[in-house]
Amino acid sequence: MGSGKTTILGETSDLLTAHGIGHAAIDLDTLGIGHLPERAWADLSYRNLASVWQNYVAAGATRLLLAAAVENVGELNRIRAAVPNAQILVCRLTGRLETMQRRVSQREPGMSRNLFVARVAELEAVLDRSSVEDFSLSTDDDRSVTEVALEMLSLANWLG
Repeated sequence: MGSGKTTILGETSDLLTAHGIGHAAIDLDTLGIGHLPERAWADLSYRNLASVWQNYVAAGATRLLLAAAVENVGELNRIRAAVPNAQILVCRLTGRLETMQRRVSQREPGMSRNLFVARVAELEAVLDRSSVEDFSLSTDDDRSVTEVALEMLSLANWLG
């Protein structure tokens, strides 16, 4: 949270578009917003991802950018199941804890702000332990969004 997943997703998509590289870009969090009975949430975002990805494939997409906080191997396996036959690379976006908490505080002005700001440190500890990423990139304020997105695409070998 606050590492810049959604922002980098948008910039990476813009860069691929500028290079004429077909792709889909999905923020997994947006596929699971709502209020439903607890039992409905277990796999809902992943089922939604599978459905949306099938639509993109039918339209000709062969690449997928996915913004998601992948907390463990089980979640990564759910993504693999939702996007079958994909070669998946996980890029962890990192930053100073204070920077990420400030970003979350600024973007979450509502009643859950304090919960979300506290979750930043909790999530960072979880991601540190799980270590499911193939590579990491810093998104601290001394780096531009474009610089981070270009490095991500370069490390993924998506720009040739």
